[in-house]
Amino acid sequence: MTHPEEGRTPEEATPDGRTPDGRLPEGRQSDDRSRHDRSPHGRAPEEQRLGPVLRRRDQVQPGTTDQRLLDTEGDSEWVHTDPWRVMRIQSEFVEGFGALAELPDAISVFGSARTPVGTPEYESGVQIGRALVEAGFAVITGGGPGAMEAANKGAREANGVSVGLGIELPFEQGLNAHVDIGVNFRYFFVRKTMFVKYAQGFVVLPGGLGTLDELFEALTLVQTQKVTRFPIVLFGTEYWSGLVDWLRDTVVAQGKASAKDLLLFHVTDDVEEAVALVTKETGK
Repeated sequence: MTHPEEGRTPEEATPDGRTPDGRLPEGRQSDDRSRHDRSPHGRAPEEQRLGPVLRRRDQVQPGTTDQRLLDTEGDSEWVHTDPWRVMRIQSEFVEGFGALAELPDAISVFGSARTPVGTPEYESGVQIGRALVEAGFAVITGGGPGAMEAANKGAREANGVSVGLGIELPFEQGLNAHVDIGVNFRYFFVRKTMFVKYAQGFVVLPGGLGTLDELFEALTLVQTQKVTRFPIVLFGTEYWSGLVDWLRDTVVAQGKASAKDLLLFHVTDDVEEAVALVTKETGK
């Protein structure tokens, strides 16, 4: 009996068209691939390209790269591992460098977040921010309230560049309204790098532990010559006099620092003098 389509009897042709002796009809190419090489529908072997990688047969992976990326199922513990934290740290440096790379010469202004609005300390911060802009500087602060807000306010009112570098804290209040360029950080050490890298000097208003941390980091960097030509001005002689006395009468007196280290900073109550000091040392 003749098959209506092939013109061969069932004994004469196999399902793939081969003759009983295993030969293919003339004009057809040989295909030695095994059945598992084919797709479920009997088409050509499965082939998968993942970027530059080619996968075939049993090495084909189900789904696509996008599908696996967007799949919400699976263990999430990997986001708490050190390798992932390294990537987050790297991303913070990249974001910070990208946001601040084109800043003009800048001065970082530090001070307490608890300085009340309308107090003499707050008004001094406003005056310093304004005077720095008039001297040709951008103003960088920690972006918070108090003395930081005051310096940002003065910079904005003088039509200068007002920058705030915030930090993730349990009592985070967000960047103040006078910040024009703001970057929030998870890690203190990344943020501290930005304060130094993109500033030509520090003006330090009365502040607490965070302000002291920034002050002594800057002093250490200058003392060890990690940075050069970096003026540090402490604003408020009454507030800073006790610290200066302790450095001179205890730290230097006991040989823990050199007398010349006391020359790494200046103390003043005068806004114009503070700006003149950073201007002179930065060569502006």
